[in-house]
Amino acid sequence: MSFLNNLAISTVSASAKPNSTVPASVPLTTLKDDVQVADPPTDSVSGLAFSPTADFIAVGSWDCAVRVYQVAPTGQTRGVAMYAHNAPVLSVAWSKDGSKLFSGGCDGAGRMLDIATGQSLQVAQHDAPVKCVKWVETPRGSILATGGWDKTLRYWDLRSPTPAAVVHLPERLYSMDVRYPLLVLGTADRHIQLYDLTNPTVVFSQKTSLLSMQTRVITLGNGLYAYGNVEGRVAMHWPSTTDPTASEAHRTRLPTEAPPAPGSIMWAVNDISFHPIYGTFTTCGSDGIIMTWDGENRKRLKTFESAGAPISATAFNHTGSVLAYAVSYDWHKGHMGNVPGMPNRIMLHSCKDDEVRPQPKIGGT
Repeated sequence: MSFLNNLAISTVSASAKPNSTVPASVPLTTLKDDVQVADPPTDSVSGLAFSPTADFIAVGSWDCAVRVYQVAPTGQTRGVAMYAHNAPVLSVAWSKDGSKLFSGGCDGAGRMLDIATGQSLQVAQHDAPVKCVKWVETPRGSILATGGWDKTLRYWDLRSPTPAAVVHLPERLYSMDVRYPLLVLGTADRHIQLYDLTNPTVVFSQKTSLLSMQTRVITLGNGLYAYGNVEGRVAMHWPSTTDPTASEAHRTRLPTEAPPAPGSIMWAVNDISFHPIYGTFTTCGSDGIIMTWDGENRKRLKTFESAGAPISATAFNHTGSVLAYAVSYDWHKGHMGNVPGMPNRIMLHSCKDDEVRPQPKIGGT
């Protein structure tokens, strides 16, 4: 990935339920030493993705641009590439070897940046915004998977301008993840579908979300998938079992004197990121808080201090030593919530082992 060092900037177009507070046993972790990425986007950050082979981070934004930053061992950053969609960018993803970067946007386009040449081109098209892009490595070759608000999942062979296959979904796609041989997606009306990528056009398993409100994010880990919704709840599901579990994560307890009765403020869960080594995961939300979770033991590990504004996206680097997070408006209150002075920055947190390492198994050592 050293060729990225000399990559020129390329521009293409230019009623709450009662809930308890965070337990005293869950320590707050200061973020004061985190490093801010230089020259962040000029509008809300919609997606973060680290290269799987080196410390380069891709950022998608509502300012219609995709940016790539190089992250030095000291945490200092510099921009090395940029290209644009014709509308806000909603998703970014890398190829497995880090040689290509993909993005999807509200212009209905899927685009690709070739890292070696610095050139970008359109490689996919939907009839509505492209909400998610994912690169899929299979024993028979590699394909790009895109999902959109046109209620379709599309697979693309990059050698062809037309999709290799189109799968019609029950509703608009809101989130999607891939970990071969599984693809999981969540749509409007709380549909969750799993696909076995050895037969990628046929639904392998279909469920209704365990959570009672709209799914916002769904992510695959080792042996499980986790998803969060607009009411601050997170569910974990093991595809091989029928024993899902849910936690009330991103909620704030109201004081007992609050009329008409005590309850909790519900904050949208914006992103879930699995640690590449330990298999634990983070959640972040409109409350400006990051939490780390041990899914196997179904236990919260850490709760970080509030960033003071929504956290819209997170991503671990390929070694799991750095967690990037975007302090940025997440549109959970619509256009009126994007008030003047809303921060818009990307931060890099150096992970401590006890923040992300799973605890000993219950009943074990």
